[in-house]
Amino acid sequence: MKLDTLKALNAARGAKRAVALITDLESGEERLLAWGEEKDTDLARHIDEAFAADRSATVDIDGRSVFINVFNPPLRLIVVGAVHIAEPLARYAAIVGYDVTIIDPRRAYTEAERFPGVTLLGDWPDDALATLAPDHRTAVVTLTHDPKIDDPALHFALRAPVFYVGCLGSRKTHGKRVDRLAAEGFTPEEIARIHGPVGLDIGARTPQEIALSIMAEVVAAHRGKLP
Repeated sequence: MKLDTLKALNAARGAKRAVALITDLESGEERLLAWGEEKDTDLARHIDEAFAADRSATVDIDGRSVFINVFNPPLRLIVVGAVHIAEPLARYAAIVGYDVTIIDPRRAYTEAERFPGVTLLGDWPDDALATLAPDHRTAVVTLTHDPKIDDPALHFALRAPVFYVGCLGSRKTHGKRVDRLAAEGFTPEEIARIHGPVGLDIGARTPQEIALSIMAEVVAAHRGKLP
């Protein structure tokens, strides 16, 4: 690998950006491409598939063998609301390999001892999400039931390339949420991205069971196993 390429790769990985190193196996020519940078070509399709599978691959492009070496950033779960369900949810997410960030502007909720090893942010959700820059390997879940906190997060998440958006609350609560978002100018297609009520229907009752149903749905979404 060329020194300039290596420096650019290390910088991208340090910034947790998704990049792919593209190497022509005949000529040795190499390029470093950010996720989504290559568009509307056979190479772009193969790159997207490699990113989605989180697996490098050798492919044929116009009769030439090309090696796509993907460097994905960690999967992330951003939770809005440091409520009781957030505690087991953060533990489950960490077990399956997600970096967890919990956002809650209510300072009384974000005691560090409740969330060991978890990044806690006390900013308003839209400000925090702008800083976190959620990408295609990010899931966002809102848990507070408070429109003043949840809705700003949704406004940001629904127009970001996250792979999952879920909201805690009953069907009645979700109906009101949909009405508010529609009044704010969100399209039916954007609103339909929300999984609400959040989580797979496993008959969950306790905070631990609800957290399990949420994490199961997040994993299913990431693996393309949701209807």
